[in-house]
Amino acid sequence: MSDQDELLRIEGIRKTFPGVVALDGVDFSLRRGEVHVLLGENGAGKSTLIKMLSGAYTPDAGRILVGGEEVRIHGAQDSERLGIATIYQEFNLVPDLTVAENIFLGRQPRRFGMIDRKRMEADAEVLLKRVGVDVSPRARVRELGIARLQMVEIAKALSLDARVLIMDEPTAVLTSEEVDRLFVIVRQLREEGVGIVFITHHLEEIAALGDRVTVIRDGRSVGRVPAATPQAELVRLMVGRSIEQQYPRERADRGGALLSVEGLTRDGVFHDVSFEVHAGEVVGIAGLVGAGRTEVVRAVFGADRYDAGAVRVAGAALKGHDVNAAMAAGVGLIPEDRKGQGLVLDQSVEENLGLVTMRAATRAGLVDLGGQREAAARMAGQLGVRMAGLGQHVRTLSGGNQQKVVIGKWLLANTKVLILDEPTRGIDVGAKVEIYQLINELTAAGTAVLMISSDLPEVLGMSDRVLVMAQGRIAGELPADEATQDSVMALAVSNPTTDKEAARGH
Repeated sequence: MSDQDELLRIEGIRKTFPGVVALDGVDFSLRRGEVHVLLGENGAGKSTLIKMLSGAYTPDAGRILVGGEEVRIHGAQDSERLGIATIYQEFNLVPDLTVAENIFLGRQPRRFGMIDRKRMEADAEVLLKRVGVDVSPRARVRELGIARLQMVEIAKALSLDARVLIMDEPTAVLTSEEVDRLFVIVRQLREEGVGIVFITHHLEEIAALGDRVTVIRDGRSVGRVPAATPQAELVRLMVGRSIEQQYPRERADRGGALLSVEGLTRDGVFHDVSFEVHAGEVVGIAGLVGAGRTEVVRAVFGADRYDAGAVRVAGAALKGHDVNAAMAAGVGLIPEDRKGQGLVLDQSVEENLGLVTMRAATRAGLVDLGGQREAAARMAGQLGVRMAGLGQHVRTLSGGNQQKVVIGKWLLANTKVLILDEPTRGIDVGAKVEIYQLINELTAAGTAVLMISSDLPEVLGMSDRVLVMAQGRIAGELPADEATQDSVMALAVSNPTTDKEAARGH
């Protein structure tokens, strides 16, 4: 490789925060026309590294070279000037602005001193077509779903004509079709000579897309290997140990029905949904994006209304559209958006763990702070939350540890029925296995678990039964020993209404 082919080099980068060494002598390089995968567990230091390249952090030691020359990156403008664009896992878009305004924010084309809106929207349309997303440049960003937001972020990065493109978990919220489209775009950029830093927790994506892999563990680069390296070896490098079983489901004795849903209907969203979840079992809900899975469980939990049907917990009717009633009955929900809906990011680990139990711990208007602190410490220790202390802000924890805090607050509330919506999205392999072990402990203790996941191997590996939704209805139910990727997908793409009518006709 000639020096001319190297776009970016990082040598001996070190970064510390109070009480934490985030990076300790990390080396990394990126060539022209290469997809270089950056792999590591949550909290390994990947985010800190890319924040240095985007100008959010300044290194304490080491150096960054772009095009062979040492550079200082003190902010986003420096990063953009050097031809580095970053697509973050958390979207960096302004909800009240249009798609075109977001793509060219701060760089709007002008004519006679005024923003040339017509040209801006035309240029945005070209970029949107390039990423294959069918959305108007005039649409407000707040009107878009998560997958479209991701594609707008990619269009925004492409508008910068970047030589180095950093993509942080870009496939985490995309359907398989959208992932395929993204891969086409990435390969096209690679052909054009763009260097791409690709961060993912989906190991199967590495061989499909990558050229090289740099593994970071505990703030250090511990290996640089070809993308064709076997997954077992990548996992060993990431976590420092081998993981023999990716989905360690331990079947528990099944008890009585703790959650019964009968004929649940919300006009235009889901229709006639019925199922049961028993004590000690995991029931998975699979289906394509838009099938109505999240909408159903939010209605069960009382977060959203429903028009017909009934929900029972341990045989007792549950009042609809009443979250407090659901919580009092022992139902907990870990939402898909853990940061936006499951946690108070600017509060501490202790405060977040006590969110559900605070009312029960209050006597005569005073909260038993000592009791709450003792319970939080016990739970954090039990779950193995990696933190500086109970006072650490949840915002600063890794994704896997944030998810443990969300689960922990419901465990403290002695939850009977726990609903998990995408429980391991954006979480690395090692932390996933820890979450699965928690699920095993819950079911062994008699908890009923209802789990939505778009990760089909996860649904198949961790469920005792699989419900498949299509077009707002239950398309079928499969026991664990009959559920395969093919059988689930066949139901997921079916038309339950037509199929039922055809069955009645026979």
